[in-house]
Formats: sequence, structure tokens, C-alpha cells
Amino acid sequence: MIKRFLPLACVALLFGCAPTDRGQQYLDKTFPDRLNRVDHISSNSPRDYATFAKQSDEVVETSPSLANVYQPLYEKLKEWSLESGDPSELAKYGIQTAQLGGGDSEGNVLFTGYFSPVIELRHQANETYKYPVYAKPECDVDCPTRAQIYDGALNGKNLELGYSSNLIDPFIMEVQGSGFVHFGDDDTLEYFAYAGKNNKAYISIGKILIDEGEVPREKMSLKAIKEWVDSHNEQQVKELLEQNPSYVFFQPRAAAPVTGTAGVPLLPMASVAGDRSILPMGTPILAEVPLLNADGTWSGTHELRLLIVLDTGGAVKDNHLDLYHGMGPRAGTEAGHYKHFGRVWKLGLKDSTTQSPWAMPPEKLE
Repeated sequence: MIKRFLPLACVALLFGCAPTDRGQQYLDKTFPDRLNRVDHISSNSPRDYATFAKQSDEVVETSPSLANVYQPLYEKLKEWSLESGDPSELAKYGIQTAQLGGGDSEGNVLFTGYFSPVIELRHQANETYKYPVYAKPECDVDCPTRAQIYDGALNGKNLELGYSSNLIDPFIMEVQGSGFVHFGDDDTLEYFAYAGKNNKAYISIGKILIDEGEVPREKMSLKAIKEWVDSHNEQQVKELLEQNPSYVFFQPRAAAPVTGTAGVPLLPMASVAGDRSILPMGTPILAEVPLLNADGTWSGTHELRLLIVLDTGGAVKDNHLDLYHGMGPRAGTEAGHYKHFGRVWKLGLKDSTTQSPWAMPPEKLE
């Protein structure tokens, strides 16, 4: 959201990935490159293109520079989705396709999920709400670590934006890169945007819990982390979180739509964070998105969706996409389960700026 260096997702940052069957498919040839030209797409997955028109309209209305590049392609995709929706007929509309090779070079692209948390804060500290959330201090290199901040390194600098009743909620908002804050003392809602970080290395607390045998790898999720926190005392939670020295600072803004790196409002299940070196901001993709059961297991089915790359993230590189799930606890639970695989095609329009999507993107599309 506005400068999302930590996706948050990134659930991959929180708890890593287990080498299990999570929706991998082996329907295509081995791919030599990250982007591979394909002239025909065959997919029998259920189709849902309902949110694409609204998300593409947000791009056009919000970003003239992206509209200048992508609006002709968006219009053709709308036409195709209404008249056909069959991926095998994309070429009839002048739409070209390049398949991502996947981390295994067999087309399996990792999907993780992120969301916009809503946390409870108070303007003034009290016996319950005593953990500060901070604005960015004047430091570039020699910033305090998380442990030093927890121990009071920023006290007296007038950087407190509010106070939480626990350490884990602000931590999760840090991982997501931004979030919404409800101040219960005056019933106001604010958006806390990313303001910077302390430039320390990020250490996954989920991986720590797995390595220490606290949570089985196959059961690791955001829900599992919260359950661990709820079953341990304040000092144990503090000691766990301090093993990640990285710390994110925020800047309050009036409650507004959640936006990504591209500065465009994000719609749930319609936008993704991606690696802009192969998927520039505004790029539309066709994706077989893995569908999950309520408990986070793969349902055995994918759903074909049109998505737009509108965000980035520190852990979102190469064949990894972070799917935006929306706002609040339910979105957090769903995003926390998401670490599964699907096939992905980058889209372009013949005889336009976006033609030949299999070519590495020029800087002018960044």
C-alpha cells in the first residue's frame, strides 16, 4: 500500500513454504525462460472475470500514465471476457500470451496472499494499551533494532502514533506494510501507510517456530502464529518477535482506499503484487488461481481469473505472486492460508505498446 516493501504477505515472509502438493500442475512442456511465448492456452478451470472491469477502471481513472499504456489492452480483455472468456480464443482479439515458467520450469507459479489488517489502538497509553506504534525517526543507517525499540530506544522523541494492547497486531501490520487503525477512544478510523524501516535484516518468525518445533511446518499459517502467541506470555512473545530485528514505521492518513505501489486502489481478488522486472505495474495477467477449502487445504480446483499487477513486495520475486485478499480478520485468515500454485500468463496486445509480452519489459513501462 503505497510503498509496500514487505508483503506481506507475505505469508512467505512469515512462515516460508513447505515442499508439499499445493496445487501444482504438470500440463505443459518444460519452459526455458521466465517468460515463454505460447500461441494457445487450454484451461478447463471455472472462470470468474467479474472484478477485472472494475479494477481496470480504477487504473484508468487513477493513473493516466498506466492508462496510456494499458487501456487498449484492458478494453480488448473486457470485450473478450464478455463475448467469449475462452482462453483458447484470446488470439482472435489480438491478445498475445506469455506463460511464466514457474519456479520448477514446469509452469507452477507460487501464490501467496496478503491483506489489510484493522487493529485497535488508543491515542494515549494506559494499563492495557501500552505498546506504541511509531512514526519514522531521523535515522538512515544507524537505526535501532526491534529489540532496542521495544526496550525504549525511541522514548521521548514524540514519534508515538498510538498504542496497542499487544505486540503481535502491530507486527502483522508491519509485515503487511500498512493497515487500518481503529481508535476506540474517539471511534475514528485511520489508514497507516508505510513510512520506512530501520534497514535491518528480516527474519521470519514462522520459520523460527518451525525450526524450534513449536509449530509443525505443514500447519504453519498466520492463524497458527496467533494461536502460539495467545498461548504464551508477554515475555515469550516479545523474545520471539525480537528475533526479527527489522522494524517498519508508519505515517497516518485519512481513511482511504488501500493502494499499492502503483498508487491505484486495490480490489480483493483482482490485484496482485509481482516482480516488476518481468511484470511492470499495470500488467494484466490470466491466472489459474488455486481455490482453498475453509481449513486452508487445496480444494483440488483452480479458478481462471483476470488480475492486474499493481503492487510489489520485498519477497515477491520471479515466479511468485501475492494476491490481495481485502481488509479485516476474515481476509487475514484466508490470506494466511495461501501458499499454493497455479499457472499464469502475461498478456499483451498486438500492434500496441504492450505487444510481445514474452519480451523482457523495457524501463519505460516501469
